[in-house]
Amino acid sequence: MKKTKKVAAVTLAALLVASGCSNNSKSETASKEYNLKDISFPLEEKVTLNFMTQSSPLAPKDPNEKLIYQRLEEETGVNIKWKNYTSDVFIEKRNLAMASGDLPDAVLDAAYSDYDLLKLAKDGAIVPVEDLIEEHMPNLKKVLEAAPEYKAMMTAPDGHIYSFPWIEELGSGKESIHSVDDFPWINVEWLNKLGLEMPKTTEELKKVLIAFKTQDPNGNGKADEIPMSFINKSGGEDLAFLLGSFGLGENWDHTVVTNDGKVTFTAADEGYREGIKFLNELHKEGLIDVEAFEQDWNTYVAKGKDNRYGLYFTWDKANITGMNDKYDLMPPLAGPDGHVNVTRTNGMGFDRGRMVITSANKNLELTAKWIDELYDPVQSVQNNWGTYGDEKQQNIFEYDEEANMLKHLPLEGTAPVELRQKTNIGGPLAILDEYYGKVTTKPDDAAWRLGLMKEVMVPHMKAENIYPKVFFSIEDLDRLSAIETDLFAYVMRKRAEWIQNGKVEQEWSSYLKELDRLGLKEWLKIKQSGYDRNQK
Repeated sequence: MKKTKKVAAVTLAALLVASGCSNNSKSETASKEYNLKDISFPLEEKVTLNFMTQSSPLAPKDPNEKLIYQRLEEETGVNIKWKNYTSDVFIEKRNLAMASGDLPDAVLDAAYSDYDLLKLAKDGAIVPVEDLIEEHMPNLKKVLEAAPEYKAMMTAPDGHIYSFPWIEELGSGKESIHSVDDFPWINVEWLNKLGLEMPKTTEELKKVLIAFKTQDPNGNGKADEIPMSFINKSGGEDLAFLLGSFGLGENWDHTVVTNDGKVTFTAADEGYREGIKFLNELHKEGLIDVEAFEQDWNTYVAKGKDNRYGLYFTWDKANITGMNDKYDLMPPLAGPDGHVNVTRTNGMGFDRGRMVITSANKNLELTAKWIDELYDPVQSVQNNWGTYGDEKQQNIFEYDEEANMLKHLPLEGTAPVELRQKTNIGGPLAILDEYYGKVTTKPDDAAWRLGLMKEVMVPHMKAENIYPKVFFSIEDLDRLSAIETDLFAYVMRKRAEWIQNGKVEQEWSSYLKELDRLGLKEWLKIKQSGYDRNQK
């Protein structure tokens, strides 16, 4: 298994006796009854901690049915009593529990924003953890010593650390796997059938999509092809990639840092306006999926599996149309003036708020040591992707015990996201680039995507910097949140209107005035100040 050390908890039995608990009792000890000190794993008597978490509907309702958690319980002697919710209702249930004071010991895969963390800390609902890290978490300490930038990102403006992060490195700088979410996948089977070349310009793309619509490339005699589809929501299935041909481009948070360090709002850029005009031209030609502005993931996937798309957008085509040769990555396109640009997202493999310990927890040392197990390199790899040796279902890995290394198995046509959701635990965790080749192999799908990123996208990335993971004060977050709620919604609403109905040119001036009324100038000032502070 993943550990070579197993030290008996010689002090625990004595502590339980002193607390009035019989050594002969094998019952699970309630987490709030004892304040255990100087413990080591595996415990001699089982102790229960109460955690809240979320999981995919594809995963077991009881997380303890996952092999990863069963092994952790065997290795530590800690039983986790879960309140587990499916991802679609988790945030609501999590917030209700916190508001009611019915606190678990910790929340895992917590999905907390920076504002959430600071508000919960201010209200005393969660505890600072920097001393726990220093005293009881050697695995996490080792990660932070190897990559000290993460400790800075974890630290709140008041100097405390309130949460445990998810860290996944896969490439760095422009070659990071996170540099572009919305890869454009084009149906090369249709291109070949119609004798068309891969488009290199926006005008060529328009002609290709018209051919997809009018020339029956699937050969069934019906006009059921969908030339282009997307999900009208910031993220991997959005069509924002196409806007890079017209200027700064667009990404999920509407933020680009120019190479002279100026924070810019993409959706107020003149190039953005020109890009929207182009998308409206596509819409007028009937080239955009009529459901694109309202469809959900399941609808999107269902049509993709039927191979109805000429062009669509997603992180990995395997999740939509399968890992086959029917679709290929479309390179970035030159706009009307020859401009080519791949807009970088401001993403990186770092999530600050992946796990918190609440103020109801009476076993801080035990909890910290259990969480530290999640930062063991071999354990982190499993937390992120899934495990090995599961006799009940498909495995992500095989385990080389001699090398203490996890090796990715072929997916055999299984969508990686689905297998991952069934078996992994989401984190916290840490996977550094240095682990690849030593602790684990790169997943085939990730290695393949990294290759595409380097070959197709990186040569056309003009931005040298991304907007970093700035940890703003609660006051700044209050203002940013208040502004973004209306500002971002307005931008997306107008984008959808303009793509479908036109009039971006006529309404542009009033649109810019409305952006200012909604607080754009203040937003830019706060974001610029945060960027400048981060660069010092």
